[in-house]
Amino acid sequence: MILSASRRTDIPNYYSEWFLNRIQEGFLYVRNPMNPHQVSRIDLSPDAVDCIVFWTKNPSGMLTHLDRLKDYTYYFQFTLTGYGKDLEPNLPDKRKELIPAFRSLSEKIGKERVIWRYDPIFLNERYTMEYHLKAFEAIAESLTGYTEKVVISFLDLYRKIQHNAKKLHMREMTDAEMTELAGRMVRIASGCRLTVETCAEKIDLQSLGIHHGCCIDKRLIERISGCRLTGEKDRNQRPGCGCLESTDVGTYHTCLNGCKYCYANFSDEKVKEQVKRYRADAELLCSELCPDDKITIRKGKRLKDFQLRLFEQ
Repeated sequence: MILSASRRTDIPNYYSEWFLNRIQEGFLYVRNPMNPHQVSRIDLSPDAVDCIVFWTKNPSGMLTHLDRLKDYTYYFQFTLTGYGKDLEPNLPDKRKELIPAFRSLSEKIGKERVIWRYDPIFLNERYTMEYHLKAFEAIAESLTGYTEKVVISFLDLYRKIQHNAKKLHMREMTDAEMTELAGRMVRIASGCRLTVETCAEKIDLQSLGIHHGCCIDKRLIERISGCRLTGEKDRNQRPGCGCLESTDVGTYHTCLNGCKYCYANFSDEKVKEQVKRYRADAELLCSELCPDDKITIRKGKRLKDFQLRLFEQ
């Protein structure tokens, strides 16, 4: 089983103590977002977990506790953009804090296990194509030698973010604009020894040397674990997503980053209400079990293939 921690919230930034406590206890509960009274019990033992994929914009709170993950294979998706406080109001200064945190994490666990994400990309009066290129170049240069890959994606105007999008004049990019921007980003990235991949994009940019990437990346997990994987494409994600199947252990409307383009935490009021329930020693994130809950023990599917193959090198 692969744990996604998490597409729904920033666990390393705000809930690392809870997650590491659950690792120590060996299990956690997670609610089904579509049926909140359906609760799954997830086995977190090293024998059950093939890999943990962390999603974050600030892993600083975990940097001194990574030894508690010594029995696990894991890597980080680290989003670092050029947006300001108007869009990412609760993130610390990027030059002073987030770029140093990225470097420190890379030094501790290896550059192949820290993936830089520059996404989602959109345009408005302030965030023009030239603005993105300038920000992308500055960040790429500062991360040279600390990561191997950058993942880009372009904004999709989901219904849940359309209010913020209208207020901030966000707009989706045309195919021509995406192609031009991506091509110029590739040239910048290659100069910083970085490959570029896209995330769940319909547009084909392979002629530019950009391939469709996978956030839950089978090849990367095989590389860092030293073991082949089985498993299927994650059917719960968008059609364009190539991620391997995983189990998400986060909770919607619990992320305090406040990003105005976020589809998972689009209501500040709901976030404030949910966060009041947080306890680092709880079995559920920002929630408690109640009498109407139905608990199911989810039998995690092992994806590591330990079978020896004849003539395998």
